[in-house]
Amino acid sequence: MVYVPDADIDRLIAEDSGFGDLTTTALGIGGEPGVMRFAARHAMVACATEEAARLLARLGARVELITRSGQAAEPGTPLLTASGPAATLHAGWKAAQTLVEWASGISTAVRAIVDAAREKRPDIVIACTRKAVPLTRLLSIKAVHSGGGVMHRTGLSDTVLLFPEHRAFLPRLDPAALISRLRAAAPERTLAVEVNDVETALAYAQAGADILQLEKFPPDSVTRVAAALGSLPHRPLIVAAGGVSATNAAAYAAAGADVLATSAPYSAPPRDVQVTITLAS
Repeated sequence: MVYVPDADIDRLIAEDSGFGDLTTTALGIGGEPGVMRFAARHAMVACATEEAARLLARLGARVELITRSGQAAEPGTPLLTASGPAATLHAGWKAAQTLVEWASGISTAVRAIVDAAREKRPDIVIACTRKAVPLTRLLSIKAVHSGGGVMHRTGLSDTVLLFPEHRAFLPRLDPAALISRLRAAAPERTLAVEVNDVETALAYAQAGADILQLEKFPPDSVTRVAAALGSLPHRPLIVAAGGVSATNAAAYAAAGADVLATSAPYSAPPRDVQVTITLAS
């Protein structure tokens, strides 16, 4: 479970209504009782409805959470309802709506890649990179999980991943020497290596890498690597990365990739959430 701290919820509230609601105050309607309903306008995989509910509750609304993160919602599906004074509802309206729309956009995009890839390989894993929008990583991770994906890396301290940019500082060390150095320094960690061509992939496989991250390989090159690795006593895991999306996920799955690493969901458009506010009867 990904837990979003209350401090983050409070920052969302303060960002939009920290200086008060001029319109509601000017109209003198702040104390009037109302009901606010959130519903999916289009099909989506819901996400961050729990955080939206917490946001509204912190403002003093009574909230009923109907659709939880990770659940598929067809058009018109109710997500949550909140009741309370008009001032409370208006104070949390847009912050809560925007949060659910943005997070659900990510989770829906992840689910599309998962579904496309698993038509060809049911056990394939979809992993999202750490290239989330800055300062949104915690909620982005929740959205990835809600869509059926996992995190490729949550940060630099999460895994050992040897990039060409690391190798540039050690030009005299061959693949075997680099793997040996990493194995000695981090004996409990699996060792992943990003490669840019088939020859380098095979060299690091023979050197004992646990994971090969094939950067921007077309599917036919992934197939070549997968076929070549079949004769090795220690077959590295194959991660296809760079440019992976719902449109080509099936091709990469069929090519022999074990994991698809992608950052595409982070730029997915938000999923529309319809919000209605009415005077309580």
